[in-house]
Amino acid sequence: QVQLVESGGGLVQAGGSLRLSCTASGRTFSTYAMGWFRQAPGEEREFVANINWSGGRTYYADSVKGRFTISRDNAKNTIYLQMNNLEPEDTAVYYCAASRGQEYFRVVGGYNYWGQGTQVTVSS
Repeated sequence: QVQLVESGGGLVQAGGSLRLSCTASGRTFSTYAMGWFRQAPGEEREFVANINWSGGRTYYADSVKGRFTISRDNAKNTIYLQMNNLEPEDTAVYYCAASRGQEYFRVVGGYNYWGQGTQVTVSS
């Protein structure tokens, strides 16, 4: 069992930056691929970024590529999402998720555990 807790959300103006964190419980964190998803009101949850177990490979949605960076610190059981040049369209609840595998990392069903989410609001 893995428990995930996100933090770092808030209100920011367009063009600003935020860094989200997600801390996991358990001793097997370093064996999981990790992802960030987001869900805006009335929309489906969508893939944002993924990082493999070692941190050596990362993947991004086209909408955030070049602006967001995912990273992890296995010694701290934590992943991060650095979000720069934020846009009002980035407003959503952001969720981190853990996956035992790596194959279906772009879809919600590819993950085994989810956090409760943290709100990010970008004003224009």
